[in-house]
Amino acid sequence: MSPTSILLLITCYFGLLVLISYFTGKDDSNDVFFKAKRQSPWYIVAFGMIGASLSGVTFISVPGLIGGEQFAYMQGVFGFFIGYLFIALVLIPIYYKLNVTSIYQYLEQRFGKVSYKTGAFFFLLSRVTGASFRLFLVALAMQYIVFEHIGVPFWLTVVISILLIWIYTNRGGIKTIVWTDTLQTLAMLVSVGVAIYLINTKLDWSYFEFLNSSEFKAKGQIFFFDDPYAKTYFWKYFIGGIFIAIAMTGLDQDMMQKNLTCKNQKEAKKNIFSMATLLVIVNFIFLSLGALLFVYAEKFGLEIPVLDGRTRTDLLFPEIAMNQGLGSALAITFIIGLIAAAYSSADSALTSLTTSFSVDFLNIEHRPKEVQKPLRKKVHIGVSIVLVLVVLFFNILEGNVVGNLFKFATFTYGPLLGLFAFGILTKHQIKDKYTWIVALMSIVLTFAITSLPETIIGTYKFHWEILPLNGLITFIGLLLIKKHNGIKAS
Repeated sequence: MSPTSILLLITCYFGLLVLISYFTGKDDSNDVFFKAKRQSPWYIVAFGMIGASLSGVTFISVPGLIGGEQFAYMQGVFGFFIGYLFIALVLIPIYYKLNVTSIYQYLEQRFGKVSYKTGAFFFLLSRVTGASFRLFLVALAMQYIVFEHIGVPFWLTVVISILLIWIYTNRGGIKTIVWTDTLQTLAMLVSVGVAIYLINTKLDWSYFEFLNSSEFKAKGQIFFFDDPYAKTYFWKYFIGGIFIAIAMTGLDQDMMQKNLTCKNQKEAKKNIFSMATLLVIVNFIFLSLGALLFVYAEKFGLEIPVLDGRTRTDLLFPEIAMNQGLGSALAITFIIGLIAAAYSSADSALTSLTTSFSVDFLNIEHRPKEVQKPLRKKVHIGVSIVLVLVVLFFNILEGNVVGNLFKFATFTYGPLLGLFAFGILTKHQIKDKYTWIVALMSIVLTFAITSLPETIIGTYKFHWEILPLNGLITFIGLLLIKKHNGIKAS
């Protein structure tokens, strides 16, 4: 496809998103922007959250994991499923009972204002970094396949991407996101389905013949129990996956804000149960696509793409989709899927960050009605600028994007995990003014532990278990600042 054709495709897709925002954003109130008036159908939320959970990371980078660790990622996906059950059975009832706009308002009611601000701050830090990594990944792919060829610098690609997102989320907020996420999930799944079909056709296979082939079996190992020191070890991935799901979905305003738009607690639980089941299936399909991409590359002597002097397994999918002559259907669906991946991760992040900063730090719900909406719109612009700057910063970092995303998140989500666990599992009150110190020290100690030299930890490789370790250190720190006579009444 020519750059002009790709730009036309992007324009048409963006026009569809703007059309959706027009119908969902007619009521420009804060109640719609923050909560969608709690009128979202649970099945729409569930389907849309699949795309939000997958985003550009799964669409581009997860297939690239196959080259280094085969299907080990599925061990974490099974852990995700258990974590989602905890969210449905424990966290959803708490949030609906308290009728919160920001989930961190729970921390204020449980511990106090400093704990509340600490939790909200670490969400902002976590979501800004997470969303920026995701957006960076997709912007990188867009730069590789189109903008580089027409002389557009990377920084301008990022600015344009976030400007487009700001335009269609400016009015409807979370109500718009619920419906655009549905469209974007569908686009991603169709793209992957078309890719699997066409590449298998090129290799004279059906999908199930591919799954039964010796080539797939050579790349399709799921369970790794042999080496506890390796990062692919089952219990590291599985237990880490449980806490990743709890922290990065259940304790994340971005993901839970969508759940809180459901009509009631029962429907929100249906949403989580449905999404958890579908995500297991969808992640396996994405990984099987990754195996198929590597098999294709090996059979046709295709080298892994290089960008800026670095080998990028993240770019194997766009290289095969766009440059290997597999037909315009694959190229078109890939571009649409890529755009969907970019928007599904960044648009909801922009909305949730605006919500959290407005509610948690600016106390917008208690301000005069006439200043609430103008203030929200200013915050929305400010958050957009911050995302641009952080994406550009991450462009100078090295390493696999998935690894960077989850490694960074395990540090920044750890204090949230510890705070909520302490609040739910104990009845102790704490000396609230010291909470931020405990949270900060937990990150410092976790980083120190995971940075120990090989002379101390040998060949042990830390992975997702960093998150529960960080949460445990926070939990212990909160025990140290508990009030000896302070027990929360039942």
